[in-house]
Amino acid sequence: MNLEEKARELGRMLGQSDQYKAVKRASEALHQDREASSILQQMEKLQTQAQQMMERGERPTPELEQQLDTLLQKVQVNRIYQDMVVSQENFDKIMLRVNQWILEGIRKGATSSIITLG
Repeated sequence: MNLEEKARELGRMLGQSDQYKAVKRASEALHQDREASSILQQMEKLQTQAQQMMERGERPTPELEQQLDTLLQKVQVNRIYQDMVVSQENFDKIMLRVNQWILEGIRKGATSSIITLG
């Protein structure tokens, strides 16, 4: 099995993990929640405005910052949003561990004098 095949196999296994399935379910539920989706869309627009202001060397207005804070407070109490955050954090932990395992493998492979083909 070559490197590409092993990477695809790893991706398939991650896609079948309970953590990934939880992220997918939570994401779908979040998209179906009209209130949370609306708040997140409003937040994205305001964040884009703030980013554009900063790119022009301007500071976002206190009103813009207050609007973002208010929307953030609203969405943070939404149970479906909370589920999404928790499931994403759990998946991120798995990905961190996978990356650590890969780095361990790279270190071992770099010091190994045995060459394998396949």
